[in-house]
Amino acid sequence: MKLINEAEEISKIAFGFMASKALFAALHIGLFTKLAERPKRIDELAAEAATPENRVQTLITALASLGLVSREGDCYSNSPGAEAFLVEGAKYDFGDYLRLQIDRQMFPIMTGLEAVITGDANDRPAIESYAEWFSDPEEARLYSESQHAGSLGPGRSVACMIDLSGAKTMMDVGGGTGAFAIRLCEANPGLKATVLDFPNVVALGKSYVAAAGLSDRIDFVAGNALEDDWPDGQDIVLMSYLFNGVPGDAIPDLTRRAYASMNPGGHFLVHDFIVDDDRSGPPLAALWQLQHLAFTPAAKSMTPTWLEGLMAGVGFFDVSTQPLIPGMTKLMHARKAAAADAIAAQ
Repeated sequence: MKLINEAEEISKIAFGFMASKALFAALHIGLFTKLAERPKRIDELAAEAATPENRVQTLITALASLGLVSREGDCYSNSPGAEAFLVEGAKYDFGDYLRLQIDRQMFPIMTGLEAVITGDANDRPAIESYAEWFSDPEEARLYSESQHAGSLGPGRSVACMIDLSGAKTMMDVGGGTGAFAIRLCEANPGLKATVLDFPNVVALGKSYVAAAGLSDRIDFVAGNALEDDWPDGQDIVLMSYLFNGVPGDAIPDLTRRAYASMNPGGHFLVHDFIVDDDRSGPPLAALWQLQHLAFTPAAKSMTPTWLEGLMAGVGFFDVSTQPLIPGMTKLMHARKAAAADAIAAQ
């Protein structure tokens, strides 16, 4: 019986991609949004989605088995989680992040994972870096628009978790379309932010910032965080999802540059996929690190202790780590000593 149970667990892992594709297919036809109106029958959903009934039936059966929808009589309705996170326009909606970035972009990249692990460069995807990838305006748009939707919620959480009320300036390195900057500026009226990212991403970010009414407080610098100069005089330096997307040997230099660009007393915030020190998980963080490896073969699998050592090594102190997206990401917060503290320590 124990072996049977273990075989079942292995099967769930091995066939997890099927569950993912069921979710993505449902998002592509707007199924959860259609069910948000009221419970519906298969024939109603099929007509609204312009899809044959047998296909909708098979798809929704898979979704029901996953707990994403429920059935009562002949009608189906969303689970509470689907209603909150997968309905277009819902407060916590991140369906576009799943439908566009994960399904359309990340899944194809993962087909090159075996070649990365074995070192067979002939079978790798023809993408060598984020800079190359985002030089294509359409790829930059698809990634950035979906990432914006997926970052507004975590940005709101950071604003609640860390007291940044005294900060006046912030640099968001690799900050994409400015989702974190928007949330932190909304929560801190005295804060102004600069977002550094690739040119095609910056062009999109300006429209999001304008829509948020923050163009006078959030500006953008088009460039490559690994190569170009950073503005100095920052009270906050934020790096969200940056460390997993660069070669591991670039992380120490990024940490040093953060310290150098920061005012005394400043805050260093790192939000990323960071596994526990014993490397037993969390599974979602470990799997996201693996996904980044498929795209960046020199990427580093990071732990809190390793990052704390880097931060302390360049002069940061009071380093703390806490979960941000439960089971997936961690937020690390460190401080640069205030001028008087630095003098006293000499």
